[in-house]
Amino acid sequence: MEKHTGYFENRPVTMNEHNNLLQIEEHMYKLQDVEKPNAFRNMFPYDEIPKIPFNDRVVPHNMPKEIWITDTTFRDGQQSRAPYSTEQIVTIYDYLHRLGGPNGMIRQSEFFLYSKKDRDAVYKCMERGYQFPEVTSWIRASKEDFKLVKEIGMKQTGILVSCSDYHIFLKLKMTRRQAMEHYLSVVKECLDEGISVRCHLEDITRADIYGYVVPFCQELMKLSEQYGLPIIVRACDTMGYGVNFPGAVIPRSVQGIIYAIHTHAGVPHECIEWHGHNDFYKAVSNSTTAWLYGCAGVNTSLFGIGERTGNTPLEAMVFEYAQLRGTLNGMDTTVITELAEYYEKEIGYQIPPRTPFVGKNFNITRAGIHADGLLKNEEIYNIFDTEKFLHRPVLCAVSNTSGLAGIAHWINTYFKLPDEKKIEKNSELVAYVKTWVDAEYEGGRVTVLTDDELLKVIGEGCSTLGITL
Repeated sequence: MEKHTGYFENRPVTMNEHNNLLQIEEHMYKLQDVEKPNAFRNMFPYDEIPKIPFNDRVVPHNMPKEIWITDTTFRDGQQSRAPYSTEQIVTIYDYLHRLGGPNGMIRQSEFFLYSKKDRDAVYKCMERGYQFPEVTSWIRASKEDFKLVKEIGMKQTGILVSCSDYHIFLKLKMTRRQAMEHYLSVVKECLDEGISVRCHLEDITRADIYGYVVPFCQELMKLSEQYGLPIIVRACDTMGYGVNFPGAVIPRSVQGIIYAIHTHAGVPHECIEWHGHNDFYKAVSNSTTAWLYGCAGVNTSLFGIGERTGNTPLEAMVFEYAQLRGTLNGMDTTVITELAEYYEKEIGYQIPPRTPFVGKNFNITRAGIHADGLLKNEEIYNIFDTEKFLHRPVLCAVSNTSGLAGIAHWINTYFKLPDEKKIEKNSELVAYVKTWVDAEYEGGRVTVLTDDELLKVIGEGCSTLGITL
């Protein structure tokens, strides 16, 4: 009888320097060149809501020593709105440079290269001479697109390398092997020119992780070693299917994907990047999870502007970083407010008022009992010192419980009056507004007053009393 060879029987035992435990070397995963696409219909039945199955296999936290943010405002962010002008792109790029700070926490910003406007913006941003954010590009996996990168002289470009069978079979009309060979040929052409490559593994949360993604990434790492150039693997949750629940099944498990790419494909932390979408409200939590389990870079877009429901908001990950690391590492968060004002006043983009950190109402308390507590101590109902970090003082909406002090507080903070111009609670203007407020509630009103209503009566009061704020 033939002797059975165990799965691990002939594999070497080595010491893991990270946890000081002996381990058996994992095998090399080979491409599974299937004849029919694997659509994971058990998880993605198109005529039902997608399912989140579990197998309770968990992986350890493995946060990299350094983590950072990258930006796709001018690439994915422009796919869902009117294109920015060249001047607007350069201005926003300047803001991103200031926001990222001297340590380059916003590591890169990626650009389209297809129109003259896009290329003009790239040249102007490169002329700024900033180390960070590095100007980089995005192209399709075609030799024609690569010519644009060569002409501009970029050090790195992103390449679309769709990895799910939905894309390989149904869109590209290829087999897995054909797709891999095509992608690798374009990657080699970039590397031959000394250009580093960032591979955008589109639709990774519907891909065969061990049958295609890991073998493909292993081939990428061989090329990286051969050419002595880094190859970035960007895991793209294109449809927002990723989940961060421990024990969830791949390809939906964010931590499972990152573990596979790092541990089994051998991609270094600093060469792994996560790109999330918000179709199921999970963009931020999934991006944070990617950091926690071994991904160094998280790709974002300002205010989450991106295809369909949008991308991971850049400003959200600034504060996620601060909470995880206990420091901003040089980031200037007040620039976030400047960016929000620029978008609304100069670009004409209306930020939804309840958007965290940047919306008009994000730190306004409206409930009367909450406003009373806020007036006594703002820490009771404010998430942190928003005046310090965002130049956005906490604001309490005016109601029947606000009193003269509450009205004065609202006027001073809303109009950002300096100390020497702040109005007192016993001023004529406050009394004028208070009379109107009392009349509203005596007439049976039970809701707080809106900003527009207050601005109207304040304007009337200023005109009647001859006051200028």
